Amino acid sequence: MKPVIYFYTGTGNSLWTARQMAAELGGAELIPMAGNKPMLKSDAVGFVFPVHMWGMPARVLNFINKLEKSKDTYYFAAAVNAGQVSRTLIQLEEVLRKAGAKLSAGISVELPSNYIPWGGPGTEEEIKKLYASAEKTVKEAGAYIAAKKSGRIDKGPLWQRIIFTWLYHLAFRHVHRMDSDFWVDEKCNSCGICEKVCPSKNIRMTDKKPVWNHMCEQCLACIQWCPEEAIQYGRKTPMYQRYHHAGVKAADMINIMKEQER
Repeated sequence: MKPVIYFYTGTGNSLWTARQMAAELGGAELIPMAGNKPMLKSDAVGFVFPVHMWGMPARVLNFINKLEKSKDTYYFAAAVNAGQVSRTLIQLEEVLRKAGAKLSAGISVELPSNYIPWGGPGTEEEIKKLYASAEKTVKEAGAYIAAKKSGRIDKGPLWQRIIFTWLYHLAFRHVHRMDSDFWVDEKCNSCGICEKVCPSKNIRMTDKKPVWNHMCEQCLACIQWCPEEAIQYGRKTPMYQRYHHAGVKAADMINIMKEQER
């Protein structure tokens, strides 16, 4: 039976990770964490998602809480982050435990940051190093998961798990309204890509300009995939380099959004 990997992605880091993980496992069914597609049964189920605000995104929590779980299933996960995994995988472990299931492997995969309000992804050399390191991490994790080993749950240092977890709980209920800082400059050509790549369907084109509707997940797909770099967030993003994973294209993201609607 082929493993199933459920994934959530905004700027491609998690999609790339899910694809790499599937390849290391000799093939897996990749399913976005949304839409009406039936949840496939398998004896090995994985979750690949970005760390948001130092914890699990609301979409991921909701999806996993609704997912039918079994104590006999081998569960694994990859939490994609920019060096601050904190206690995200411990959080997932607790969610599964409450449902009578077990997280057997929780892997932290570090990739360039897409959180542009705090800066760019780094230099080209830094990005290449992170890509190479992530590829190695996923390869090693794939062997661990393929053998159905158990016990590895990656976590950040204690200070992250204390301070960042507190911040996560503080910010969690406000994330959906954090889109109030998005704005569009004169470069916008009304292409509508921002609307097409938004996982939460939070953007609607109104009078040929994007409007955000307070269902934001802070994935930043809109700002990072805008081909004109016309979408901004706060005051500083006009100065910062855009980023999406080099192995993922806008067409991939649009196709995922279409799949979610089925």
